[in-house]
Amino acid sequence: MEPLKLIRSTQLKEKPADNLGFGKYFTDHMFVMDYSTEKGWHSPRIEPFAPIELSPAAMCLHYGQEVFEGLKAYRRDDGGVQLFRPLDNFKRMNISCRRLVIPEFDTGSALEYLLELLRTEKDWVPSQPDSSLYIRPFIISTDPYVGVRPSSSYKFMIILSPSGPYYPSGLNPVDIYVERQYVRSVRGGVGEAKTAGNYAASLLAQSEAGKLNYSQVLWLDGIERKYIEEVGAMNIFFVTDGKVITPELQGSILPGITRRSVIDICKSFGIEVSERRISIDEVTAAHEEGRLEEVFGTGTAAVISPVGSLNYGGKIMEIGGKHIGPLSQRLYDTLTGIQCGKIPDSFSWTVPVC
Repeated sequence: MEPLKLIRSTQLKEKPADNLGFGKYFTDHMFVMDYSTEKGWHSPRIEPFAPIELSPAAMCLHYGQEVFEGLKAYRRDDGGVQLFRPLDNFKRMNISCRRLVIPEFDTGSALEYLLELLRTEKDWVPSQPDSSLYIRPFIISTDPYVGVRPSSSYKFMIILSPSGPYYPSGLNPVDIYVERQYVRSVRGGVGEAKTAGNYAASLLAQSEAGKLNYSQVLWLDGIERKYIEEVGAMNIFFVTDGKVITPELQGSILPGITRRSVIDICKSFGIEVSERRISIDEVTAAHEEGRLEEVFGTGTAAVISPVGSLNYGGKIMEIGGKHIGPLSQRLYDTLTGIQCGKIPDSFSWTVPVC
């Protein structure tokens, strides 16, 4: 592991006190590491948060060779700070790297560098309810070359953002539009990688759904336009007849860290979880028969997001009287309790920072 260089900022920012929003503010420092074919990953450093210099011909700007992750640091009641499953995020980032032909990195070293960055910026971790320090690691290709091939140089960076709830409505159920015209990904594509193009591909449908006052889009599979995949920023779960169903991982949806955590927590509750293909017709039938008890999304940013209604082809399926369901609430309380150190971590998921 190469020694980490620390370059402290001489002009510290004023920390926001309220109305954090999500992804609006950034800390004083960031992590940077470079890659070249000659040296591999090298020169890890913490330096002042500032614009980066890139050639207008940098390959990331033209061909989208980029991957990223999202995780959080949480303030405990005792004033300490901890992470939730950070190695899982770095392992998933390497899977994305493999798919985008980006050189993989040592996950253990990356975690140590992140811990040092967080110790440097520990005063930026907010303590307000439902707040956290959002962590965005990303890698971009930097070769100044206009041509379709993998780059030979890259930057690995981590930026930090004190944030409140992802949805301003908090735990109030969101309304979701089931997308039938556009598709985001297909098996064999890059849907299971966390890369910028996946999110760019979702913007048009999300924009059109927003005009109809829907918070998010629920994607169907790209082949038959029949099987449920995921919501724009979340994996999706359905509760029918006391059982939990979530779409199985087939290469076209993101293998969420929160998704996996929710599955493990449900099993610890003694609740049956089925990872399988589920069609929108099956969901519609369950709603019509009164068996659709809850729907909720999961993700690092939102944690648990209950769904109040689904719009499928103009048919509005209201769920649970548009109130958060008992399982969604229990999962939220358990997951956030573990993340913030309010309840014991029997799964060994948390990593102390300081």
